[in-house]
Amino acid sequence: MSHRGRAAEPDKRMLRRELLAVRGRLTADDVREAAAALAARALELPELAGARTVAAYVSVGGEPGTLALLDALRARDVRVLLPALLPDNDLDWGAYAGEGSLTQVRHGGKMALFEPSGERLGPDAVTGADVVLLPGLAVDARGMRLGRGGGSYDRVLARLERAGARPALVVLLYGSEVVERVPEEEHDRPVHAVVTPSGVRRFHGGA
Repeated sequence: MSHRGRAAEPDKRMLRRELLAVRGRLTADDVREAAAALAARALELPELAGARTVAAYVSVGGEPGTLALLDALRARDVRVLLPALLPDNDLDWGAYAGEGSLTQVRHGGKMALFEPSGERLGPDAVTGADVVLLPGLAVDARGMRLGRGGGSYDRVLARLERAGARPALVVLLYGSEVVERVPEEEHDRPVHAVVTPSGVRRFHGGA
């Protein structure tokens, strides 16, 4: 790994702590209002307008809310895939069939996640998605995403690359989380767009 990669991880940890602290100060009303605006902005994306299958996730805690967006996509007859965390931090997938189809699962000492309760479709199901909505803590002016550090979505992106799949990669964030630069490692790849409650920003270097 290059010096860039070795130096990046401590910087990433510090930035993650700062960003999570800001999210931790948000009220339930803040999160709810942002979620409605975020869904409205995301639904304007042409990539989502033409999508038949979207891989997404269920937001937890202070994350930008996704349920309103998931329900709006289902109302458009879009097939929505949601992740289920595997013991090795890889992701399996299942179809979203409404809020009642979610089960709260606690993985060890980690935060409880909402996962699809129905049939598991396998880790490769994501390769059939037209759009992949990625969680994150920040994205920079180049489209580089800062994740939480678990590596699950690094595996997803590597799986897409191996399969030759080229879905649109979109990150959902708060406006203050679009920053000038995030530390990067060799395996990091830029995304195509970031959606915030106030608008959409596109990146030409998206993988």
